[in-house]
Amino acid sequence: MSSMENQKRSILLLFSWIFMVAAMAAASTTIIPVNVGVVVDLDEPRGKMYLSCIEMALSDFYAIHADYKTRLVLNTRNSNGDVVGAAAAALHLIKNVEVKAILGPVSSMQASFVVNLGEQAHVPIISFSATSPSLTSLRSSYFFRFAQNDLNQVKAISGIVQNFGWRRVVPIYVDNMYGEGVIPFLIDALQEVDVHIPYRSLIHELATDDQIEKELYKLMTMQTRVFIVHMMPNLSSRLFAKAKEMGMMSEGFVWITTNSIGNNLKSMASVLDSMQGLLGVETYIPRTLKLRQFISRWKRQFQQDNPKIIGVELDAFGLRAYDAAFAVAMAFEKVANAGFKFQKRNASSFNSTDLDTFEVSHYGSKLSHALSIINFKGMAGDFNLVDRQLQVSTFEIVNVNGYGARTVGYWTPENGRVVKRLNSTRNRTISTSKCDLGPIIWPGESLSVPKGWEIPTNGTKLRIGVPVKEGFLEFVKVTSFPSTNTVDVTGFSIDVFKAVLEILPYALPYEFVPFAMANGSSAGTYNDLVYQVYAGKFDAVVGDTTIRANRSLYVGFTMPYTESGVVMVVPIQDKRTKSAWVFLKPLTWDLWMTTLCFFIFIGFVIWVLEHRINDDFRGSPSHQVGTSFWFSFSTMVFSQREKVVSNLARFVMIIWIFVVLIVTQSYTASLASLLTVQQLQPTVTDIDDLLRNRDNVGYMTSSYIYGLLIQKGFRDSRLKDYGTMEEIDEALSKGSANGGIAAIVHETPYMKLFVAKYCSKYTMIGPIFKTDGFGFVFPKGSPLIPDVSQAILNLTEGEKIMNIEDKWINAENNCKDPSTEKFYSSSLGLESFWGLFLIAGVASIFALLIFATSFLHKHKQVLMSSDSRASKWKRIRTMFKIFNEKELSSHTFKSSRHEARIAGAPDHELNASPNNNWPESPFSYTNQTDATSVFYGEQETPSHGQASPEIVPTFELATFTNQEMHATPETAQERV
Repeated sequence: MSSMENQKRSILLLFSWIFMVAAMAAASTTIIPVNVGVVVDLDEPRGKMYLSCIEMALSDFYAIHADYKTRLVLNTRNSNGDVVGAAAAALHLIKNVEVKAILGPVSSMQASFVVNLGEQAHVPIISFSATSPSLTSLRSSYFFRFAQNDLNQVKAISGIVQNFGWRRVVPIYVDNMYGEGVIPFLIDALQEVDVHIPYRSLIHELATDDQIEKELYKLMTMQTRVFIVHMMPNLSSRLFAKAKEMGMMSEGFVWITTNSIGNNLKSMASVLDSMQGLLGVETYIPRTLKLRQFISRWKRQFQQDNPKIIGVELDAFGLRAYDAAFAVAMAFEKVANAGFKFQKRNASSFNSTDLDTFEVSHYGSKLSHALSIINFKGMAGDFNLVDRQLQVSTFEIVNVNGYGARTVGYWTPENGRVVKRLNSTRNRTISTSKCDLGPIIWPGESLSVPKGWEIPTNGTKLRIGVPVKEGFLEFVKVTSFPSTNTVDVTGFSIDVFKAVLEILPYALPYEFVPFAMANGSSAGTYNDLVYQVYAGKFDAVVGDTTIRANRSLYVGFTMPYTESGVVMVVPIQDKRTKSAWVFLKPLTWDLWMTTLCFFIFIGFVIWVLEHRINDDFRGSPSHQVGTSFWFSFSTMVFSQREKVVSNLARFVMIIWIFVVLIVTQSYTASLASLLTVQQLQPTVTDIDDLLRNRDNVGYMTSSYIYGLLIQKGFRDSRLKDYGTMEEIDEALSKGSANGGIAAIVHETPYMKLFVAKYCSKYTMIGPIFKTDGFGFVFPKGSPLIPDVSQAILNLTEGEKIMNIEDKWINAENNCKDPSTEKFYSSSLGLESFWGLFLIAGVASIFALLIFATSFLHKHKQVLMSSDSRASKWKRIRTMFKIFNEKELSSHTFKSSRHEARIAGAPDHELNASPNNNWPESPFSYTNQTDATSVFYGEQETPSHGQASPEIVPTFELATFTNQEMHATPETAQERV
C-alpha cells in the first residue's frame, strides 16, 4: 500500500515538474506588443515612401532579433499635409490609442505643435525629416530629431559662395516658419565670408504662377545673379519652371538649392529639364552594398504595395525614417521590463478639453533616456545623437545636368570647407581659386564660372555721381550745355575711370550725373555726395573722393588710384649764407677738428721717421717742432720745401697727400656752392612749428582737412579756407603776418598739382597725416568693387596711368618732382671722409711700428745688457740719446761726406752739422764712427769729502766693430 502511494506521489511530482517547465517556457516566449504612432502625409507619395521604409525597418529588425520580447505595433494617421491635421492625428494617437512614441510628423511646422503634446503626455516625438533650426529652441526632453539641422548646411552653402568669389547673393525662400527658420543663420554664415545680401525674396507656399512670375521679374531688374533657393520640392518645381520660361536659367545665372530640394532631386525627374545647371546641397549617404541591396528590395516592396504610384525614388529622409524605426525598436527592447501604462491626470488640474484629459505615460522618461544613448551603424550612415539630435554629417554638392545630378564636391564638418573628394589630405583653407570642385556645367550649358552679377536687362545705365566744384578742375571738371541739356565731364579722375572700364572684361553702361543744384552750383560736400550712393540716388561716385573710415561705414570703396597722405605746402626762400665766417661752413666742426688733429699727427710721424737721417728735421727742440708742423700744414697747399729721405716717410706722405687732395677739393667745391648756387629751403619744415608760432594755416573749402587740423590743436581763428589755386598762391605770398597763411595743408594729389604750377615759389613737406588716397565709390558689398579694384591695380602697374598723370597734373610742370626734393645740410661732415682718415692713420701707425721694431732690434744690446749696475730708466735714457743722434751709417750722411772729400773739405768739417745756423746737439759724440753706440756712465762723486785720484767709469756698455777693437788706448781715452 505504501509502495503504491509512493509511486502515485512520484508520478504527481513528475507531472508537476513538467507543468512548471512548460509554464516557464510559455512565459519566456510571451510577446509584448507596444503601440507606436506614425504621423505622415499619406496624400503625398513621399508620405507613403516614409511609411514603407518604417515598416521594412521593423520587419528587418525583428527578423534579425527574433528572440526580442517587444514588438512595435504601428498606428498610422494621416496629417493631411497641414499643422492642424498633424496635431489632431497626434492627439488621437496619444489619447485614444495610448501610443508610447510617435514617428513623425514630416514638416518642421507640424513638429513644433506635436512636440508640445508629447511633452505634456511624456511621449517621445521622433522626427526624421524636420530640419528647421527653430525647433532647437523648444528644449523638450521628449523631442528627438533624427534629421540634419539646417543650421549645418548653411556652412556648406557659404563655402560654395566663397569658393567662387561671389560677393552678393539673394535668398529665395518660402514664406512660412520652415523658410524663415534657416534664413537668419544663412545670412550670418554668408556675412562671415564677406558676402552681402541686398534683397530677400519671399514666396508664399500657396503663391500662384503669376505671383511667382512677378517676384522673378523683380529679381531680373537687379544686378545680383546668384540665388539660393530654400523651399519644399512642390513649390520649387513651379519656381524653376517659371524661371526657365522667363530666361533666368540661361548663361550668367547661378542657382543654389538647400537639401530640402537636393535630397529630392531623384523624385523630381519630371521637372529636371527646367533645373539644368543648378548646384544642390544634399545629405551625403555612403553608398554601401547594404544600401544598394535595400534600395532594390524597397523598390519591389513599394511597387507591390502601391502599384498606381510611379516614379517615386528613395531619398535621404526615407533612409532616416528607416534608421528611426530601428532606433525606436532597440530602445523599447532595452526598457521592456518597465510597465507600459498611462496614468490619469489629477481631475483638479484639467478641464474638459481634449488637450487636458489625455493620460501621462510612465514609460516616457525611461524610453527617452534609452533613445538618447543609442548608437549603431544605420542605413544612412553612423547613427549617433548629441542632445537628442543627429550628429552633423557630410554634405554632398551636386550639379544637375541631363537627366540627373552629378557629384562635384563635398563639404565636411571636420574642417568646414569645400573639397573635391572626401578623405583629402590637403590641409588648407577655402580657396578662391575656383578649382576646389569638379567640372560644373552652369545654366545655359556654360563652362565658364558666372561672375555673379549683370547690368539689369531693362536698358538702364549706372547713374554715376560726379562732384561740382570751383578749384582744382584738373581732377574733375563739369561743363554744362543748356541748349542741348547735356554735360561734359573731364579730368584726371574721369580719364582713370574710363581707362579702368576698358580693362574690365565686360561692358558697363553708365552716365555721369553732376551733384549740383538747379543753378549749377555744388549741392553739398563730398560727404553729402558719398551719402547719395547709400541713399540709392547714385549707383556710384567717380571723382577726387578720398577713402575715409567714416564713409566706408555705409559705402564701399575700390582700391586707391592716387598717392595717399596729407601734405603741407610752404614757401621756399634763398638761404645762401652771407656771414663773414662763411668759409667755415663747408665743413662741419667734427671734420675741422679731425683734419687739424691729423695734420699734427702726420707732422709727428714724419719727424720720428726723418729725425736720425735728415738734417732738415734736426736742430734745437723749437726748431724741430716748428719744422714738423710747417712741413705738415704746408702739404695743404703742396708747398713743403723739406725733403723726406726715408722710404717709410715717403709711404706715409703719398697716402696723406691723397687725403689732403680729396679734402681740399671737396672744401673748394662746397664753398663755391655756398657762395654762388641758390639755396632754396622751406620756410617751415614741421607742422608743430606752425602751432608754436601761431601762424595762419590754409585748407580747401568743405574739406575734411579742417577736422584734422582742429584735432591737431589749431584754433579755428588760425584756419582759413580757399577754393582755387590762385587764392592759395596769393595767401601764401602774403604770409601769415600780413593776413595770409604760412602753409596750406591738403591731400597729396592736389598739392602735387599746385606745386607743379608754382614750383619756383613753393615746396611740399610731408606727408603729415595718413590717408588712403582717391577711390571710386559703390554701394557696400557691390560686386563691381573687386573687379574695378583689380582693374585699378592693373592700370597703376602700367604706363597708361603715367600718361594720364602727365596730361592733367604734370602738363605745366617744368620743375623737378617736389616729392624727390630733400633739404640736407650744405656742410660736409666726417661721415663722408672717415674712410680716408682711417687709411692715413693706419698707414702712419704701421710705419711707426716698422721703424720702432727696426730701431729696437738694431740696438737691443742696450736693453739686454747683463750689467746689473744699469737701471731700466738709464737704459731707456740711453736709447733716447741714441735716437737723438745722427745715424751716420745712413746713405744720406755717407753721400754727404763723400761729396765733401771730393771737394777737399777738412776732416773736422765733415763732422759738423750741415745746418750751420744751429749748434750741434749736446748729446752728440765728439768722434762719430761706424760704431752702433757707446755710452759711459757718469763719474762717481767721492763720499765724505774723500777725493779720487782719477776718474773711473762706473760701467761701460760697448759694442765695437773690428776697427774699434784695434784702436789705440789714446783713442779710447778720448771717447771718455
